[in-house]
Amino acid sequence: MRLIELKNKRVTVLGLGLLGGGVGVVKALASVGAHVVVTDIKTKDQLAPSLALLSKIRGVEYVLGQHRDEDFTRADLVVKSPGILWTHRYVQLALSHNVPVHTDASLFFQLCKNPIIGVTGTKGKTTTTYAIDHLLRHAGVRSLLVGADTTSVLDRLALLKDDSVVVFELSSWRLSAFDKIAKSPHIAVFTSFFPDHMNYYKTVDAYFFDKSQIFLHQKSSDFCVYPSSNERISSAVSMVPSRAFSFGVGSSSEFPSLSLSDDTIVYYKNADSFDVLCDVSSLLVSGEHFVRDLLAAASAVLCYGVHLPKVVSGLKTFAGVPHRMEVVRTINGVRYVNDTTATVPEASIAALKSFSSYSVYLIAGGSDKNLDFSSLGRAIADYAKGVVFLKGAGTDKLLLALKVFFPEEESRSFVVVESMGKAVEILSRQAHEGDVVLLSPGAASFGLFANEFDRGEQFRAVVEAL
Repeated sequence: MRLIELKNKRVTVLGLGLLGGGVGVVKALASVGAHVVVTDIKTKDQLAPSLALLSKIRGVEYVLGQHRDEDFTRADLVVKSPGILWTHRYVQLALSHNVPVHTDASLFFQLCKNPIIGVTGTKGKTTTTYAIDHLLRHAGVRSLLVGADTTSVLDRLALLKDDSVVVFELSSWRLSAFDKIAKSPHIAVFTSFFPDHMNYYKTVDAYFFDKSQIFLHQKSSDFCVYPSSNERISSAVSMVPSRAFSFGVGSSSEFPSLSLSDDTIVYYKNADSFDVLCDVSSLLVSGEHFVRDLLAAASAVLCYGVHLPKVVSGLKTFAGVPHRMEVVRTINGVRYVNDTTATVPEASIAALKSFSSYSVYLIAGGSDKNLDFSSLGRAIADYAKGVVFLKGAGTDKLLLALKVFFPEEESRSFVVVESMGKAVEILSRQAHEGDVVLLSPGAASFGLFANEFDRGEQFRAVVEAL
């Protein structure tokens, strides 16, 4: 299938949104002469920023504030926003009339003929995606990054060269369409798995099913990179014919693999052959969870065929990704660290542990995705010297969890704020030279912020103004 084949076809875009993905889909479809209908339950005023970006695009019909049956029963194709459920009435209406339904990612996979390295995981996928892109470029491979930011997925098709390799970050929502097309990337990377988005999925199994689409349709010529410590992933990977490559912490019993052992990265080709790649101290990133992301990235490029010396030198020059354990500024010896993408408790716990030898003043909490905060409560009790909470339903649950670990009079003194400025102001007065002020919420951002990146940008702006 080629994008040009959609010329003169009636394509319904379900969900324009405000993050840029829907705009990119409309532009790509209109550019080849498709008859595009954009429908969104939001109104014209609510969608004004996105509509402004499409103001010069001709031949697009907008149905806003409502949906119409005919846009789904008479369409040749529906492209839905990844966040819209497959059980959505109008998605089901299209499918019942044998109208194919895609996300931008599944349509990209249908159109792209180049090799694709796909990356998913509850946490770590963005860092791993950027690290793979960096390692490939460092080795002289033409890499095209897709899906790791708010730029359009389909727009990237025009940038492909014959020798390009696509590195694609894939959320569970995007992967949910891959069951329909029975496709998986040539190299699948599964960074981690634990419960998330339980406000979207009814069960953890349903969440894992969508995530596992990244490798379920692989062939014997494909590769799957996975964490050896996760039994659920390991068991599922063993059922597919692709070649497995594991990564993890400690000695390995699965081969080939990359392991972090005694602060050293080791490549095990088999039980009798191994190479020492480098010491963790030679890397620009810190924190065990970030080193694991680099193990996953290095595993992927080894599967692709990058030579070991290039992998090693590339690892030593990767500087990380914004909003992920990003040191914004050091003021009077106090480090201010932006880890806003820690949107689940496990990510915040990992961040706290990475600063276990420091006095940490934590900004935590926010909205809830129907997650369990008890483990984060324990970590705050163990690792945080001070904490301020951002208002939200997740914070309410976290405060309940903390009552187990703190005397009642102390738990009553916890401070909940409604702005990033207030949170930073309070903790900047408490922290001293050598301490860390850490934004690692362990919860979602909606309510007080537009998204987790807005939350991080507000933290950065407040710190820069100190």
